[in-house]
Amino acid sequence: MSTQTRPAPVAPMPQQRPVAPAPVEHLSGAASVVRSLEEAGAEVVFGIPGGAVLPVYDPLLDSRRVRHILVRHEQGAGHAATGYAQATGRVGVCMATSGPGATNLVTPIADAHMDSVPLVAVTGQVGRSLIGTDGFQEADICGITMPITKHNFLVSDAREIPETIAAAFHLASTGRPGPVLVDIPKDILQADTTFRWPAEVHLPGYRPAARPHAGQIGTAAKLIATARRPVLYVGGGVLKARASAALLRLAELTGIPVVTTLMARGAFPDSHIQHLGMPGMHGTVAAVAAMQRADVIIALGARFDDRVTGQLSTFAPGAAVIHADIDPAEIGKNRVADVPIVGDAREVITDLVAAVTAEQAAGVVADLTAWWAELDQLRETFPLGYEWPADGTLAPQYVIQRLGAIAGPDAVYASGVGQHQMWAAQFISYEKPGTWLNSGGLGTMGYAVPAAMGAKVGRPDTTVWAIDGDGCFQMTNQELATCAIEGIPIKVAVINNGNLGMVRQWQTLFYGERYSQTDLGTHKHRIPDFKLLAEAYGCVGLRCESKEDVDRTIDAAMAIDDRPVVVDFTVGADAQVWPMVAAGTGNDHIMAARGIRPLFDED
Repeated sequence: MSTQTRPAPVAPMPQQRPVAPAPVEHLSGAASVVRSLEEAGAEVVFGIPGGAVLPVYDPLLDSRRVRHILVRHEQGAGHAATGYAQATGRVGVCMATSGPGATNLVTPIADAHMDSVPLVAVTGQVGRSLIGTDGFQEADICGITMPITKHNFLVSDAREIPETIAAAFHLASTGRPGPVLVDIPKDILQADTTFRWPAEVHLPGYRPAARPHAGQIGTAAKLIATARRPVLYVGGGVLKARASAALLRLAELTGIPVVTTLMARGAFPDSHIQHLGMPGMHGTVAAVAAMQRADVIIALGARFDDRVTGQLSTFAPGAAVIHADIDPAEIGKNRVADVPIVGDAREVITDLVAAVTAEQAAGVVADLTAWWAELDQLRETFPLGYEWPADGTLAPQYVIQRLGAIAGPDAVYASGVGQHQMWAAQFISYEKPGTWLNSGGLGTMGYAVPAAMGAKVGRPDTTVWAIDGDGCFQMTNQELATCAIEGIPIKVAVINNGNLGMVRQWQTLFYGERYSQTDLGTHKHRIPDFKLLAEAYGCVGLRCESKEDVDRTIDAAMAIDDRPVVVDFTVGADAQVWPMVAAGTGNDHIMAARGIRPLFDED
């Protein structure tokens, strides 16, 4: 859960292409929307038609450049657009009608805002004469989404449509990326107008800083070169900036240990000897301890959120902080930065490599031998692990571990939220950027299936697995129908433990094992039967209940490429996520398992 920085899209942003004034075309406002999406480089729009946005759907039928995918719920459209954006680096686009259609996009818009995902949402609005009258399906979606969008627009003149959509794509994809909403009244969509795509976008006052200050880079390099217990704290901004290669150079140049947040998994190879794993509430002991005992923390595209820091007042008490971020508002927001650096993560890291190289050439080289001895001992003493359920049921961690091993590091894994999310972050080895998608900041149940759908649309030649829980899966599994009809062959692993697992874990630990309203009935009653449900949606349904069948079942799912596959992995009901820093406590109180005292409580 980290501050995201400027993405370098897979393809150059089309809104940058025109170099001369475009010709003027005469068309409707609705047709102007479609033409604008084409010029902005949108390949796909996820959406559902409705009264206020219906005028757009008529010219959209004729577009040869924009594919529309009819989802089954607007929330699915928003998460699919987010998954597409996270997997490709391009702007995701979703569309909905006014009122409930638009409000159903609020959750995915908030999700994209928290995780800094480039998203453009286009919504229809009631006609201008009805605005403010409580007209049928009227909702002030600009007002509703103001706190959760990077910017939003209510179009008041049909001639403004091209420049507004161009601005929306530019805002969404530059600086710190985020969601932008464009709300267009129905009468404007129906109006006759002219279309001219702007040669460039003019947004007075919007000048995101990419280049870091040389003086701050120099100060940071001196601090890094003399540190004795440094840590590279890597957030999702490194992925957004496509800075993984630069990060590898910096890490190997300095020999500094690396931790990658939940949003940065894949930014640095898990297999690299310098990688300590994920920090935070369910991070590795070595990663949490490294942050806590550091004398210098180099935060790159990360935001010191509460799931990483634990109780903020006790977090890393002896550390000086170098904080680099594209968004100046994040620097010093939670933890005071001793060396603040505003800039794009790739630019910052590249400059740090040069500056640290100069320090080393001058003979200033940190000796990290003792630091690594301490961290290696922690890695050896407290490796990630799990116990098999005493009742002989299937261990969920084993399922996820085997899934990652068989599908491999080139697959994309989109996770729901809860225990299975943490196990997927812990037990799959992420070696490459763009292979781990999840809802980090908002923690949105129901994210996985539509996000996997969007990722598969954006990267059709890549194997895409949704790793979901039986609770999450029941929130958005209707998008399996979309996948089956549209030919989007995702694979879904339902980690079916019969309950709301993370909530149950908290009830186990903090509420005296009083399990109020967490039993979903998917174990006791098999309601629903996920295998049959998958088949009803036109997918292949599989079930696995034993360790001996795990590999065979995953292999069978991997062999199916012509339609979606859903695997019901029926696992034990009581597995818990460890290590754990309980909410409201400090990272010194990390526990490796239930009943074991906090590991560093004596320090």
